[in-house]
Amino acid sequence: MPWVVVSAPTRPGSWFEGRAFLAATLLVAILTGILWESRHVFLIINIALLYLLPVLIVALRWGIWPAIYAAGLAVLVFDSLFVPPVFRYTVADFRYLIVFTVFLAVAALTASLAGTLRRQMHEALRREALTSSLYELSRQMAAVRDLETLLDEVARHVSRTFATPVPVMIALPDAHDQLRIAVRTPVIDSGYRVNANVLEWVYRHGEQAGFGENKNTELLYIPLKTENKVHGVMCIGEYGVGTVFNSEQLRIVEALAGVAAVSIARMHYEEEAKLSHLMAESERLRTALLDSISHELRTPLATIIGSVTGLLEGMDILSLADQRELLATIREGSMRMNRLITNLLGMVRLESGMLRLHRQSNDMADMIGVALRQVQDALSRRRVTVNIPDDLPPLDVDDVLIDQVLTNLLSNAVKYSPDGSEINIEVEFSADTMTLAIQDFGIGIQPMEADKLFDKFYRSPTVQHIPGTGLGLAICKGIIRAHGGTIKARRGTPRGTVMTIELPLETRLMKEKES
Repeated sequence: MPWVVVSAPTRPGSWFEGRAFLAATLLVAILTGILWESRHVFLIINIALLYLLPVLIVALRWGIWPAIYAAGLAVLVFDSLFVPPVFRYTVADFRYLIVFTVFLAVAALTASLAGTLRRQMHEALRREALTSSLYELSRQMAAVRDLETLLDEVARHVSRTFATPVPVMIALPDAHDQLRIAVRTPVIDSGYRVNANVLEWVYRHGEQAGFGENKNTELLYIPLKTENKVHGVMCIGEYGVGTVFNSEQLRIVEALAGVAAVSIARMHYEEEAKLSHLMAESERLRTALLDSISHELRTPLATIIGSVTGLLEGMDILSLADQRELLATIREGSMRMNRLITNLLGMVRLESGMLRLHRQSNDMADMIGVALRQVQDALSRRRVTVNIPDDLPPLDVDDVLIDQVLTNLLSNAVKYSPDGSEINIEVEFSADTMTLAIQDFGIGIQPMEADKLFDKFYRSPTVQHIPGTGLGLAICKGIIRAHGGTIKARRGTPRGTVMTIELPLETRLMKEKES
C-alpha cells in the first residue's frame, strides 16, 4: 500500500542543513583536487564552468542556501588556485572580476532554478503519494460493509501515515447523540486520555481543535464532517509526547479524515436504505398477508353462514340428505378455516424461534390415517391410493406437527387437481431414512418453481385463480427441517406434482443422541 510517510519539517541550523554545507564543501574540494591535477589541460573558462557542477548537485539535493554557499566557496577557490596571481586573492586582470560576477550570477540563478525544481519534484511526489494513499483508502472503504472494520482500517491508515506511528482514536455518537470511543489504535498506552469537553466542542461546532489553537489541548481533534453533518471526531497524538503537526501533515490528515467521513456517511446511508427496504418489504408482505387471509377467511365464512342460514330457514322443508350436505359443507368450511389459523400460528412459531418438538415414537401409517380423516370431505371426490410396507419402523417425531404437514400436502393435492382424479401416497424406507411421496395428477409445476414453492407467500402464476396464502408449504419445510429431514417438489409423470419427504429413522436419531 502506498503510504504517505511524512516527518517534521527541518529548520535552519539543524543537523540536516549542517550535513548539506559539509557535503557542498567536500564536493568543491574533490572537484578542486581533480582540476588541480589536470589544470594544464583546461582553460580558465572551462574550469569556471566545471565549478558549476557542485552548485547544481547541491541545489538539487539540499536546496538553494547550500548551493549559494557552494558557489561562493567555488569562487574563492577558483580565484585562489587558478586565477593569476595563484595562491592570492588579488586579481591581476580586471576582466576576471567580470568572470567572477557572471559566475556568481549564473550559480545563484542555477541554484534558484534547481531549488525550485527540487521543491516542485517533492511536491509532485507528495501529491502523488497522497493521491495514491487516498485512492487505496477509498478502495478499501468501498469494499468494507462493517462499520467497526471500516473505523479500524481508517485509524490504522492514519497512524501509519507518519514516519513514527502515533495514537489515533475515533469517537462516534450513540443512539442518544453522546460521543463514545468506537476504535483506537494498539499503540495507545494506558496513559492515553481524551478531553471529553474538547471532543464534544469539536463534534458540536464541526471545527478542528489542537495545540492551543482553539481549545488549548495537546492533541489534535479533527471532525469527521461531510457537507451537512458531523459524523464523529478523530483524535491524534498523545499527552506528554509533544506531538506537533506541520501544515503538510495537517493537509494529509484532513484529507484522510474527509475520506473517512464520506465512508461513514455511506455506511449510515446504506443502513438507512436497508431499513427502508425492509420496512417496505414488511409492509408489502403484511398487505399481501392481510389480503390473502381476508380472502381465505371470507370464502369459508360465506359458505358456513349460507349453509347455517339455509338450515335455520329451511329446517321444515329440507330433506335429511339436504341437511347432511349442508352440515358437511359447514364442517368443510370450518376445517378450512382451522387449517388457515393453524398455518398462521405455525408460521409465527417458526419465525419467532418458538417451535419446540415433542418427539415420541410414532407409526407413519397412523399419522397418514389421521391426516386422511382431517380432509376426508375433500377427498370424497378423489381416488386415494395408499401403499405402506407392513414392516415399517417407527419414527421419532412430533406427531402433531407431522400431521399438520401431511394435512397441508393432502389439501394442496386436492386443491390443485380436478374432481375424480387420483392421489397416490407411497411410503418407503432404507437403513436410516423413511421416504413419503404424495402425488397428484393436477396442474403440476414448472421445473424452475421446485425451490420457490417453499418460499413464504410464493404462489405460482398458473394457480393465481385458486385461493391460497402461500404459507402452507413454507410451514411444511420449516417443520421437516426442524426434524432433520428434507422436503422436495417435482413435476409428476405424466402430469401433476410429487411432494417427497425424507425423515431420519429412530435408530439414526438414537445414534446421534448417543454421540
